[in-house]
Amino acid sequence: MQGLIMSEKLGKKGIRNTLLGVLVFISLVMLAFVNKINTDHILTHQELMDNGAIILDTPRKFSGFELIDQNAQPFSIKNLQDRWTLLFFGFTHCPDICPTTMATAATFYSSLSAIDQNKVQIALISLDPDRDTPEKLSQYVAYFNKDFIGASGSKYVLMSLGVQLNVPYSRVTLDDENYTIDHSGNIVIINPYGHYHGFFRPPFDPEKMRVSLNSIMLAFEKHQ
Repeated sequence: MQGLIMSEKLGKKGIRNTLLGVLVFISLVMLAFVNKINTDHILTHQELMDNGAIILDTPRKFSGFELIDQNAQPFSIKNLQDRWTLLFFGFTHCPDICPTTMATAATFYSSLSAIDQNKVQIALISLDPDRDTPEKLSQYVAYFNKDFIGASGSKYVLMSLGVQLNVPYSRVTLDDENYTIDHSGNIVIINPYGHYHGFFRPPFDPEKMRVSLNSIMLAFEKHQ
């Protein structure tokens, strides 16, 4: 009798172990599947558009430019090569759109893996060179993320860059001493060749941006 009871206990234990093994296996398979979706899935153009990402059929070259960054160093088209760059055109006195977008960009950037952060840089291009000195830009961008870049330059260079990257803007006088700047809220996407690849349009969702940019980078690498 004792042997029979022992046999039943062993049998039940074996069943539990088997079920546990099956559950662990299923969990690992599901985890691998979810991870593959999150990292290796190339989205369709429609899926990208649904996420707010507009990709040009053919990436566009644009002419050289030279700005000054927050460290008072030259910032030119050479700084846009060999990695992906997200450019946001705004200004530090912007009361709402700019800080909101920069905060979203910071959340997006923080969600990237260390490897992907090395592939991506984010820069604020100030449309207000009269007030946004390198010192001012340095304080402003560092508030959101120490790796962010801030740059500005002559009004002519900014206007030329804005036209080429489809970023309209205009200065609006408020009174004798004050003014603001109306500008596009898009975030421009530059590929590692330094070509205009597309843009994110608002409203921005950090997770959708992460998934979309990952897809864009995978598609780009696939066709190299």
